Amino acid sequence: MAKGKSWVCPHCNRPVIIRDSDINNVRDSYFLPVNSQEYVLDMTITICPSESCGKETIELYKFLYDKDEGIYNPIYNKIIEPEANIKIFNCSTIPDVILEDYKEAKLIQNLSPKASATLARRCLQSMIRDFHGITGKRTLHQEIEAIEDRIDPEMYKAIMALKSIGNIGAHPEHDINLIIDVSPEEAYQLVNLIEMLIDDWYVARARQQERVRAITAMNEQKQQERKTPET
Repeated sequence: MAKGKSWVCPHCNRPVIIRDSDINNVRDSYFLPVNSQEYVLDMTITICPSESCGKETIELYKFLYDKDEGIYNPIYNKIIEPEANIKIFNCSTIPDVILEDYKEAKLIQNLSPKASATLARRCLQSMIRDFHGITGKRTLHQEIEAIEDRIDPEMYKAIMALKSIGNIGAHPEHDINLIIDVSPEEAYQLVNLIEMLIDDWYVARARQQERVRAITAMNEQKQQERKTPET
């Protein structure tokens, strides 16, 4: 990693380049007699190299040793500091209800993945109604179908998948004894998709409008200069 690698700091949300000197690792192992299993805890501390930030991100990883394969399999990871890697969107047009649902889904994705998936689903529905102006549909499925011709086919499939997984938390199965879990990793992927949609829809539109206003203002200035006689 001599050249460093790209990383987005969860404190300042800036893309930076981190090197070995920015990362510290603390690792320890322990044996649990009750199940005769060996575990490893790995704490990674990453210091943001940005002079205006300089804060630490602390991540905890837990591994279980597989005796047959001779490897340590990851079974748990959590960002301890900051509490959640909540992205800050520099866009004033995003409705508060969408940001609130996104933040809550992010905060509980490890604590309650099923609830996080449900909130991601609700966030998706709010965005479709607000950004695309979809009304009069009975279900989220119909609302997604209404925007199929406006989005990339692969994104359409991903959005339908988010809806389906979110339904697991929102609605009980016909057989109430059938338990279908949502893993923290799956909840993480769903919330990441929400982040991507906010960026692709709201933030991208705001940037486009800003560029258009800048060009329009520039043209108005030039036209005014043409009308003003030289002295």
